[in-house]
Amino acid sequence: MHKIMVVEDDPKIAELLLSTIKKYGYEGIRVHDFQHVLEEFHEAKPDLVLLDVNLPSYDGYYWCRQIRNASICPVLFISARDGEMDQIMALENGGDDYMTKPFHAGIVLAKIQSQLRRAYGEYAARNSERVLEQDGLVLYPERQELKLGDTVITLTKKESYIVESLIERYPRVASREALLEKLWDDQTYVDENTINVNITRVRKKFQELNIEDALVTVRGMGYRLNVTWTKENYE
Repeated sequence: MHKIMVVEDDPKIAELLLSTIKKYGYEGIRVHDFQHVLEEFHEAKPDLVLLDVNLPSYDGYYWCRQIRNASICPVLFISARDGEMDQIMALENGGDDYMTKPFHAGIVLAKIQSQLRRAYGEYAARNSERVLEQDGLVLYPERQELKLGDTVITLTKKESYIVESLIERYPRVASREALLEKLWDDQTYVDENTINVNITRVRKKFQELNIEDALVTVRGMGYRLNVTWTKENYE
């Protein structure tokens, strides 16, 4: 039985979602403490999250980022905001889909089933997991995990895209244009500053693996993976 966590501060909407979820055989969990959503997420270990944007203390975009840093669990936004920028922000912050209120229960259910199939079911089973490796540095794109030796860290979608490009093009340079194209495949608005921010984050992720100077800036071209670690030291 798949477990679905509902993060919605309107009691009537939350109960409607829970009743729909339970009616179709899923286990529903409702968050009550909106200051500790991530803690409840870790405790519940849901297979999917239904997340409102307007929440007390911190908005849904914030909580989606926190969840995404820890998990690739599908996150579906449900919000009264129907602006284009709201939907862009939801996807930019790690969401998988966006629905506006008022919503039809059948559509919510169909989207839940679609995401569960994609993440855990028949669609996921048809595709063997991709693994990219360079000198002992292993990337699992579908998990958004990067591993070196016994150390495994979680990446955001964009960080994973960048590392994937660096490994695929090694020892060649991954141009900024190629990275922009890769990030654009995430179907979110991307500008030059997005690359700069995420390159900085990738460097920090390498440091978490005790790798220094692994991402080299090639002026006027882009970025190149620099193997500064020794595979044998991590085996």
